[in-house]
Amino acid sequence: MFSHNVKRIIKYGIVGSVSVGTVLSLQSNNYDINSIGVIRLGRAAMTVFDISLNYQKNLYSRKLDKASKEYADLKSLCHKQAAEKLLNLCCTNKGVYIKVGQHLAALDYLLPHEFVKTMRVLHSHAPATNLEDVQKVIREELGKKADEIFVSIDPEPVGTASLAQVHRATLHDGTIVAVKVQHPYVKGNSKVDMRTMEILVKLVSFIFPDFKFQWLVNETKKNLPQELDFTQEGRNAERLAAMYTKKCDWLKIPSIMWDLTTPRVLTMEYVDGGQVNDVQYIRQQGINPHEVSDKLGALYSDMIFTDGFVHSDPHPGNILVRKSPLTGQCDIVLLDHGLYAELSREFRTEYAKLWLSILNVDRSAMRSQCTKLGIKPEMYGLFTCMLTGRSWDAVLAGVDRSGKIGKREKAVMRKELPNVLPQISGILDTVDRQMLLVLKTNDLLRGIEYSLGTYNKMSSFKVMSHRCIRTVYRERIRTAKGATRRFAVAVAQYWALFKFTLYYTVMNILSNRSNGQTSQQISNS
Repeated sequence: MFSHNVKRIIKYGIVGSVSVGTVLSLQSNNYDINSIGVIRLGRAAMTVFDISLNYQKNLYSRKLDKASKEYADLKSLCHKQAAEKLLNLCCTNKGVYIKVGQHLAALDYLLPHEFVKTMRVLHSHAPATNLEDVQKVIREELGKKADEIFVSIDPEPVGTASLAQVHRATLHDGTIVAVKVQHPYVKGNSKVDMRTMEILVKLVSFIFPDFKFQWLVNETKKNLPQELDFTQEGRNAERLAAMYTKKCDWLKIPSIMWDLTTPRVLTMEYVDGGQVNDVQYIRQQGINPHEVSDKLGALYSDMIFTDGFVHSDPHPGNILVRKSPLTGQCDIVLLDHGLYAELSREFRTEYAKLWLSILNVDRSAMRSQCTKLGIKPEMYGLFTCMLTGRSWDAVLAGVDRSGKIGKREKAVMRKELPNVLPQISGILDTVDRQMLLVLKTNDLLRGIEYSLGTYNKMSSFKVMSHRCIRTVYRERIRTAKGATRRFAVAVAQYWALFKFTLYYTVMNILSNRSNGQTSQQISNS
């Protein structure tokens, strides 16, 4: 009898908990049926099942020769169909799903290009919230109706992201501002969505034990609370501005209006410009793409190697360019300061040593530095390829000397990628956690350089090498014992910088001479 009563209590307790949780979720999301955790989980599970079934039915069951063109074409089609289903899931469930989808879009070293290409649309075309709901969030957060604060709010957002959207608005004193408003459903769904994703990742890992994606869930769980608090974003923006805007007069970070800012609403200075990958806009404005690339490279080299405070979401929608009305040069406008990586001094030093070993083509040092960053010794070559975005042959030829990545190298990398996916997954599961956001940042910046046609420029390696040398020697000076030893290390630093400057000067002369000869041959033909 007692046992029967206990079972009844547990049964009704579970039902009651689910019911209460469902009602609370509905209340916090304006009774939107899509906010119910079970529905969102069911939709995600069905998508995973549908994708698996499509691969099994249309690819694996046909037992085709994996080396045949028919198999390759069919596999590409299945990848595209799967990516479209996943994109539809992200756009339907919204919020955290879009955030994870954006992260997947940056994993070009892990996912087939069909997935990366399809998911990249989420960087600039995430689903928008209607203006009525935006105004409701403003009233809830600021305690006033939107029209009491603003003369007008543009009905169409100037940008829509996974967690929020930005509207151009005008204050009653005539000041034009940008108002970032959190999507109303995000806060209520975030915890449920993270639990859902954890379940799905464990399911995928059970079906495909070679693939480990728990690191992605862990990173999202760690970073999401920071990104949901817009006051933290405002503090990040002001901290970066204090660090860089004086020494980089071309860097513009919108100022924050704290009296109109809360954890879910961020009001800031409105700054105009074109997206950094909008090549047509850049040409129309007379901006040099190489200037854009050089300034971004210098800024991020300082962030990563020198200061360790890194803006970690540099997708094209978060970086604007414009021609300065004062100098006529290119200004870089950095937006969305919700996600930052704080890198320890030890990590920055070891990471700088790794890049110097890659640029020096020192395989022994590459292996040693990769091991210090959590990579198994036998995986150092693969990780180096992931980090540089180049083939092993290009790494051994010198990534700063091997020129732009060609069609042949792309084809080789694309062909070999499926064979090493489990190893890449394992690397991401064990590497130093600080490296994950750095890898994401590198991939997004590499994508921008591809769009601008400036990828693998020698000047980029020159700037990065300079920062790496300074970082390594700064640590040696810090740990040197005695004034004599510190002086010797300082002299060694200047000697290393002199050799490196001489090297890149010679390389630049040879490169210009080679380009001039090529141009002459073309003109004579």
